[in-house]
Amino acid sequence: MLKYSFGLLATALIFLSSCRDFVEPNVPYSEFDNGAYLRTIARTSTTFNFFNLAGSKFALTLEAVDKEDGATVETVEIRVRHRRLIAGVGLKYTPANDVLVKTLQASDFKPNDQSRFLRTAFEITAAEAITAVGLTPAQIAGGDVFEFRLVLNDKFGRVFSTNNVTTNVAGAPFYASPFQYNVSVVCPSDLAGTYAFDALETFCGKTFSGSTVWTAVASVAGAYTVNDGTFGAWNACYPDTWGSGNVRINDACGTLTMTGTDKYGDSYSMKVLSSTPTVLTFEWVNTYGEFGTVAVKSNAGKPWPALK
Repeated sequence: MLKYSFGLLATALIFLSSCRDFVEPNVPYSEFDNGAYLRTIARTSTTFNFFNLAGSKFALTLEAVDKEDGATVETVEIRVRHRRLIAGVGLKYTPANDVLVKTLQASDFKPNDQSRFLRTAFEITAAEAITAVGLTPAQIAGGDVFEFRLVLNDKFGRVFSTNNVTTNVAGAPFYASPFQYNVSVVCPSDLAGTYAFDALETFCGKTFSGSTVWTAVASVAGAYTVNDGTFGAWNACYPDTWGSGNVRINDACGTLTMTGTDKYGDSYSMKVLSSTPTVLTFEWVNTYGEFGTVAVKSNAGKPWPALK
């Protein structure tokens, strides 16, 4: 009995001492300062199409979050600069510091039927962004990036932007307030398909017609595997079959290249000779010395884009 009673007493003491950690601390929540941030509701458009800069835009829907449900916002500056990665040099910024391209006023933030916070939607055309950074459309290249930075000024004189936003507020899905959005200049490519072609020249002197299948590589934008890197030349000249070869045609903003090897390990390259909406003519060659010239015909309703 004594051992049993002592065990109960010891257990009770342990339990009571462990409960001390649950005492509510006396924290002066009412004295804490309150900030503001801009929650990203919708990224309507966050790329510029290199082939259609005139019709491209950067567009967002934002929600102002603060202690007054968005009413403390005075203005939101939208600033921009151009960025380009130069091989062997590094990043080049134009201008060195971002410049103002548009200012949202408090009156631009309106009530909505989905939350209690005020919201706004805006868009900035590619032309506006290009002019703001002091460039022309002719100076823009695929792969360039426009860095848009938001600066929130509230009615208390405070400023919120990338320099004082926390990692959690910037990146967590609930807050989604990075204050900076990178808009890339992309070159959409849609060359996948089955095409008829004419082999105009081969290393063995034979000419013929056939079909070629270009399959988009899911993990690499603008890359397409071809079902036969010789475009039927092996079968016509030896004969031989393509088998397990892995050759790709790559579309980098309209510039075509050929990479990969055949089943014997020889690598491939290409040179575009001419390009019209209806016929793409190029020469292929491999490191074994084989070559050919093919004229690949576009499909109905899908003309070739400007390729080189």
